[in-house]
Amino acid sequence: MVAHGEQRDVIAVLCHDHREVEEMFDRFARIPLDDEQGRRELVDQVVIELARHSVAEEQHLYPAVRRILPDGDEIADRETADHAAAERTMKELEELEPSDHRFNDAFGRLVREVQAHIAEEEGELFARLREVCDPDTLLDLGRKVERAKRFAPTRPHPVAPDRPPLNRLTGPGTGLVDRARDLLTGRGR
Repeated sequence: MVAHGEQRDVIAVLCHDHREVEEMFDRFARIPLDDEQGRRELVDQVVIELARHSVAEEQHLYPAVRRILPDGDEIADRETADHAAAERTMKELEELEPSDHRFNDAFGRLVREVQAHIAEEEGELFARLREVCDPDTLLDLGRKVERAKRFAPTRPHPVAPDRPPLNRLTGPGTGLVDRARDLLTGRGR
């Protein structure tokens, strides 16, 4: 746990998000098949966290990767493509009922997509960033990512822009609409 006011660098922020999502994946595996409400609620929490995380990475981390690393465009394009695949799967999950046999298949696919993405980021990208970035740059990125997550959409939007400047312009408005819908429906409580 981070003390109030303590700043985390971008790698710490994103790794913390990864652990939270992995813990939710583990919790899902323990929910009985006949607990459809519990399964829906947990999948909604996973989608909310992944949507916010992805938008923040696309708004701040990947543009920095493009600027900082010599092969940054290739890396950012690959990571953004991973996000797009996961968003399509999340959208599919939103439209399925937990009683539908395709629900478990889609959730399993999302778990695999996200685990591969986490392994790539933590196994390669974060180490490379730590090598070339000074601590202040990583802290600044961490602040930007945390701020972006507060205003980011909470639902998948597969056709929304995923690169600046358009994603920075549309993200907060879409996030506001998503949070209003969540409040009205009770989603994510």
